[in-house]
Amino acid sequence: MKTLDDLLAEGVTGRRVLVRADLNVPLDGETITDDGRVRASLPTITRLAEAGARVVVAAHLGRPKGAPEAKYSLAPVAARLGELLGREVALATDVVGESAKATVAGLADGGVALLENVRFDARETSKDAAERDALATEFAALADAFVSDGFGVVHRKQASVYEVAAKLPAYAGGLVLAEVEVLRTLTGDPARPYVVVLGGSKVSDKLAVIESLLPKVDAILVGGGMCFTFLAAEGLGVGDSLLEAEMIDTCKRLLAEHPEKILLPADVVIADAFSADANTHTVLAANIREGWKGLDIGPITVERYREVIAGAGTVFWNGPMGVFELAPFAEGTRGVAEAIVAADAFSVVGGGDSAAAVRLLGLPEDGFSHISTGGGASLEFLEGKDLPGVSTLEG
Repeated sequence: MKTLDDLLAEGVTGRRVLVRADLNVPLDGETITDDGRVRASLPTITRLAEAGARVVVAAHLGRPKGAPEAKYSLAPVAARLGELLGREVALATDVVGESAKATVAGLADGGVALLENVRFDARETSKDAAERDALATEFAALADAFVSDGFGVVHRKQASVYEVAAKLPAYAGGLVLAEVEVLRTLTGDPARPYVVVLGGSKVSDKLAVIESLLPKVDAILVGGGMCFTFLAAEGLGVGDSLLEAEMIDTCKRLLAEHPEKILLPADVVIADAFSADANTHTVLAANIREGWKGLDIGPITVERYREVIAGAGTVFWNGPMGVFELAPFAEGTRGVAEAIVAADAFSVVGGGDSAAAVRLLGLPEDGFSHISTGGGASLEFLEGKDLPGVSTLEG
């Protein structure tokens, strides 16, 4: 596939370059609570702007229903991107309409513009390929070249990700290239032992990647809400903890097929309410009380997981160990993350909540070999699925 380096070698001064970035950041009103994805987009945008390109950034935010919604406007993102770049970022008030055309036309060499949320146009995510293609044609009219740099969306066939790449000279941005190289390391011949740390809410969300990874890894350390369905599969009571009853038989099968690979919590932190002010206790996994819910793994489990991680050659982490946003339930995630940092291993944080936890808990980002910007895309890659936004660059 052609890369950003190839585009820069061809020369970009005065050329309009459409960059599909992943700027889907969490907001509290109009305040960005984690700007990690904005920061991750900076290298590609900066290199293009400094080389004299007229940079047109396309991105989405949240899940609007195919029409403008004020709460999903990219205005706060444009402001933050401008602060980080040290230059004004012009924001179009529409996706490909008159404002977008005028905003792009007004760019000088080295200028940067941001189109409004691409999901304000229903064609972006339409299941009708012809509708997506029509929107991609309008995107292409705004640019002379396309750079795919939003790894968090490359697993989707969407107009600004997939179809537009066939309508313009297309290149992989530095972020997408780095992500693909890292994940190919994990699916190739990773250093052993290969340890996967999986958390998050539901077994059903991670079942495909669990099924795919179990034959390939040396250990899967389970935490988060999903661990309680596994514990129930072992015959333990889980109180009011998150439970997918319909997945218990599946968990029983996985445990029977790979008893030596799947490690479950030995103790958990339970609470009488989902609240930072709740009453809490740390109990053995076999002693979860009726009416109480597990919201984090306990210290015995952290230590056991730490020992496994310490001996690893490769670690892939996707999903927090507990409700890390609430202080009483953050120590499991913190302890496991610190163990990964301390390990002499090639370590990959699989985006999403795991990456957010690294920043929220104040852990050193450079303590990990790689922090992915695309949780869903990372998991689908590891499952062996085709990523349309990558395959179109390779084709």
